[in-house]
Parts: sequence; structure tokens; C-alpha cells
Amino acid sequence: MIIVRNALLGCFLLLSYMSVAREYNYTYSFFANSTMTGDYFFSKTTASGSSGIQTVNGKLPVSDTIFHSPGNSLVLNYKNSAKGTWKAVIYRPEKRGMDHFRKGEFLSFWILSNSGAISRGELPSVQLMRRDSSLSSLLLIPKIETTGWHHVMLSMAKVANFNPDKPEDFIAIVFSQGKSEDSTRQTIFLDDIELLSPSDSNTISTLPVITKVTGFAMHADIVWEKVTDKNVHLVGIYRSADGKEFKQIGIQQPYINRYSDFTGVTGKKYYYKISLLNSKYKSTALSSCASASTRPMSDNELLTMVQEAAFRYYWEGAEPGSGMARENIPGRQDMIATGASGFGIMALIVGTERGFITREESVFRFLKITNFLNKAETFHGVYPHFMDGTTGKVVPFFGHRDNGADLVETSFLLQGLLAARQYFSRNDSAEQKIRSRITSIWEKAEWDWFRHYPDSKFLFWHWSPDQGWVINHNLIGWNEVMVTYLLAIASPSHPVPASMYYSGWANQDSTGQKYRSAWSNTVEGSMYTNGNIYFGIKLDVGVSNGGPLFFTHYSYMGYDPHAITDKYTNYFANNQNIAKINYRYCLQNPKHYKGYGENGWGLTASDGPYHYSADEPVPSQDHGKLAPTGAISSFPYLPEESMMALKNYYFKYGKFLWGEYGFKDAFDLTNNWCSEIYMGLNQAPMAVMIENYRTGLIWKLFMQAPEIQNGLKKLEIKTQELTLKR
Repeated sequence: MIIVRNALLGCFLLLSYMSVAREYNYTYSFFANSTMTGDYFFSKTTASGSSGIQTVNGKLPVSDTIFHSPGNSLVLNYKNSAKGTWKAVIYRPEKRGMDHFRKGEFLSFWILSNSGAISRGELPSVQLMRRDSSLSSLLLIPKIETTGWHHVMLSMAKVANFNPDKPEDFIAIVFSQGKSEDSTRQTIFLDDIELLSPSDSNTISTLPVITKVTGFAMHADIVWEKVTDKNVHLVGIYRSADGKEFKQIGIQQPYINRYSDFTGVTGKKYYYKISLLNSKYKSTALSSCASASTRPMSDNELLTMVQEAAFRYYWEGAEPGSGMARENIPGRQDMIATGASGFGIMALIVGTERGFITREESVFRFLKITNFLNKAETFHGVYPHFMDGTTGKVVPFFGHRDNGADLVETSFLLQGLLAARQYFSRNDSAEQKIRSRITSIWEKAEWDWFRHYPDSKFLFWHWSPDQGWVINHNLIGWNEVMVTYLLAIASPSHPVPASMYYSGWANQDSTGQKYRSAWSNTVEGSMYTNGNIYFGIKLDVGVSNGGPLFFTHYSYMGYDPHAITDKYTNYFANNQNIAKINYRYCLQNPKHYKGYGENGWGLTASDGPYHYSADEPVPSQDHGKLAPTGAISSFPYLPEESMMALKNYYFKYGKFLWGEYGFKDAFDLTNNWCSEIYMGLNQAPMAVMIENYRTGLIWKLFMQAPEIQNGLKKLEIKTQELTLKR
């Protein structure tokens, strides 16, 4: 799936169902805060001659003690010289789907001089960098005459080709040596660098209200009433150790109504207030006070904490009209992801059973979800990868060819829906309606259509209503799509022959061999079967030495791998071995990345410093980033190793890695980078697979479905027949 995604990347009910979608417009920000201390990943410094600028690993230093808005700022410590020059580039971090922006007519930032007054000539010049790396004309910073933070607003009117409605055409801000002659070293601090419009209102008509504060082992969650005032630019969070003296310790975006304050201290009481800030960072009065204490937590309590935080992604973070999951947060807010929603459905069941929400709340959400799905656009009963949550129409987010059915994403969705159908088993009208709708959705999927032609050995991933089978990607394992073949065989209305499991998924002819070798760059496992030993572990099935860990998660959140044994292996045992190989590779750490070891492992698909990638335990596909979902979603396979990773990620790295929806998507200590997003495909597996480890809940529910049992019986019968023939 990742291969196709990367290729495509290159090239209550619904009252607003038929409305025209209008995506949320983000402020176009070049710098708000660095997730990491030390140096700022999205920067670059150069100097020549007698000029100089302080650098850390070729990047700008970060100050955690001096800032305009917490928790940090960028440091420009420089020396101008007539016989040299210096430059600092601050790149805007690009986040998946964060591609709709507010109008920006002025470059706004806050500046503080360490020495007080500083002349214009001694201050840096400012330019904007276009996508082709060309620079705008120079913009000059007004002189600073006093101490304290100064707000600089530079008009973009004279910048050639600048369109205030398309700020994304410019990818960086460049500060460089001004026109002064030789000077003494200067130190300035920069913060809150963004594009704003003078039409942004400064009047906030509402006051903030904290509704709940909860303490955990080393952090506290602060929740407040949702902000509806469009004039709110940010929410400010204030903390006190005594309930008297409050200090601002964080900021939050207005579309999220909670903040995770990682204090790093256990057993202490904290008091909190919040305020609302306008675009000029003027604050409303502070809210009333609320408090909570951090406390020691058992291993079981830590597991529940992680599950609840991940669950919130699908509960609080859902698109409100459909109740379904967004691709990532932050990202497009109207766009929902089909596969992530299927995973999220299972996370919602876990949350209901764990008491994070009531069954009544859960029923209401599932009525909304199933109502949306009954009306949403499908193609031969199969959903697209992405849909608009306000209209149910396909969103071709990965390119114009991705404008139709996505069989794999639909498989992930149905895996969740069938588990939900078993869970909502009561005889009241609401739960009956949920079951009936899910059955209807399940039976409408025309799996046999996706053979492409009648005697095809394979299922095909995509179909476009105007371009047909243009993507032409047939489904071949070993990867994350076993669930697609198993559901296609199990379908009560449009099944495919059980023989396709071996002719398609486990294909061993030249087509399958070339497919596997092409994406893995090795012939090991190209026959579907493997048989080699890696780090002392024999691998029955798997390409290379097993691939990224999501291969062992996505198809087995509903399907219990204990119950899947074909003529090659049992898939719980095989998945467990893949997890062991992944773990032992990280112990060996052949590329000497920071953070790898017995407490840091789990190479899988995630956001990355430069792009989204599926990392594997082989040097050529190991890029130095760790995704918490890799190890934590492997709890059923390696519970002790997974718990060590969970504790390490929380207790050692939680300051930058833990947030509103639990663990952020990934981090890279070698490059001093941490993702700023949470991903729908990665949060739910942590909640669901922890639950499968603890109680087997989702496995039990899903495997109870009679069609699932019947599908596996078909496969077992076919296996026996093939064995006899051989």
C-alpha cells in the first residue's frame, strides 16, 4: 500500500450532506515552536569571510528560556563584516493535507534584541524564498530602540509575484546580513513568524472556560469549552505550582480544545488557567482556575492511558458531519480517510468497553457513521480512499487517477464495521439499525468486480469511473492486504473463489516474484515463502526480512492471526517472528542511529523528517526514525519489549513526543526531529492491539461473525484440496 501511496502522492445526522465543502484555512506559519531543543531542524545557516553566525549542526539554535510565546524561540547570534556575509534560512514545515490557508498580506514576527537598542543597519535583511529557491526583494526591519519584544509587520505588497491568497508559493524566510560595516556580535531572538492579514479581527467576544483537568504519571490534560469565536488566533495555557503565581507555559491552536502539559514530575499538584489570544497576541482575561495532581501509575494504568489518548483521535478529532476519521491532525479537516476510519471504528469500540464514553454516546456516533456511509459515494459498492465528510463525495487527494474505488481501504473499513456489527448486539431499535446498515454496506461491496476480468488470478486495488483500471495495481502479498483477500472470499454476496488466496495473495509465479523483488530490492521472500534466518529467527513468510511492522497490524486488528494457518505458516507465529526480527535489528543498530535499542524499536510506516516512508529493518530502508505505533501496536506479539518501548517513549521522550492524542507519529533523534502530526492509520492500532493483547476484545468480536468463519472454512477446504493434489 505504501508503494502505491507514494506514487500517487508524487503525481445527528448529515444536515449538510449535499453542501459545498469549505476546508479549514490555517495561518501560514514559518515558525511557532520547535518540537526539539538544541537546534531547529527546519533551518539552515551559512557564513563566509569575517562574518559569522552561531550554528548547531548547521542549523539555528533554539532558546527554551527566552521566547515570545512558549515554549521556545530561534536565536540569531551573528557578526556582520564588510568582508563577508551570513545567512539563516527558516523553512516552513510542510504537513500532509495542511494545504488551505488564510490570506496573508503581511509578514509578521516578533523580535527581541539582547542588547536593547539596535540600528536598522545592524539588523538582518529579510527575504522570502520561492519554491524554485529564488528570493524576493529585500525587506527591512525597522530599528529597535527599546528592550522587550517588538512586533514587526512587513507589507508583502512590493514582493514580486506574491499572491496573498496563495502563500504556499513561498517556502521559507531568509534572514541575512544587513548593509552595515564591521560590527560587534549581536544576538536577537525570533518567534511567531507567520503571514497575517490586516483584516484579521482583534476583538474576541468570548471568555475561556476550563471544563476538566486530569493528572497522569508525568503530565496533565487540560480541557476547555470549544472555541467558536473566529477571531481567536491561539489559546494560551498558564500553570502555577501554588495556585497564585501563574506563568504561560504553552499555546494551542483554536480548533483543538485540550492541551497536554508534560511536566516531567510525578506526585505534584498543578493549577491551570487559560486565555484566548488574537492575531496580535493580545490576551483576554484568564479563565477560572482548575487543578490536578500527577501520580504514580501501574503498567495497566499506563496501557489504559495510551489507549484513551489514541481513542480521542477518533472521538474528539473526528470530522463532525460524518463522525469518521481524518487522515491526519493537523491536516485537512473536511476530508476523511476510509481505512483510518475502519481502524478508528475498532478504537471506538475499545473506548466504549473501557468506559471512555458511554454506550449511548457510542451508539449515537455509530448511527451517524453508518448513515453517512449509506449515502456516501461508492463504486461497485467500494469506497474511495478519501471522502469529503460534508458531502460524501470522493476526494482525489493522491492525484486525479485516485478518483474512484479503493479496495484495500474499504477492506480496512469493513474490518472495523463487522467488529462493530457484532458489538452492537442488543435488540433495541438503534443497535438493530446499526447492524442492519453495516450488513447492507458489507453486502454491497462487489469484490468479484475487482478481479478486473473473469479468470484473473488477482484482485485489483483501484478502479476509476472515468479511467477504468488505469492504476493497474494487482494485490500480491506479503504486505498489509491479506485482509482484502480474506474478506473477498468471505463475502456473502459477491465472493471470489478461495483459490485466489494462493493464486493472488500468495502468488508464486513470475508475476508475484517480480512484484516482490521490485519493491524490496531482494529475491529473499520473492516466492511469498521465505525460510531464511534473520538475527537467529526463522521467517516462514515475508519479503526481505519481514518488512515494516504495519504488515503485522493492519490485517490483524479484527482477524485473529492465531486462527489463520495456511499451508505455509501460522500467522500469529509468523507475525511474532517479524516483530522479533525488527526488535533485534534495532538492538544491533547497524547504522548507529540515536535512540535505537531494547527500549527504542519498531520500524514501520510513518511521517518523517523529509517525507512519509515505510521503514524496515534493513539498512537501505532504515532512515533513523522511530514510530511509537510500531512497537506499541506489537503488544500481542512481544508484550515485554513493547512495554519497555512504551515506558521509554513516555517517561524519557514525553516532553516532545506526547500530546493531545497520545504519542506523535514519529521522531528522529539523529536529526533532532519530531513529527507534529498524528496519523489516523497509526493511532488506532495502538488502542486496538493493546486491547487484543489485554482481552482479545476486537479479535473475539470480529471472529464471531458467521461470514468470517465461513470464509476461513472455505480457505481451509481449499488448502486441503491443494495439499492432496500435491
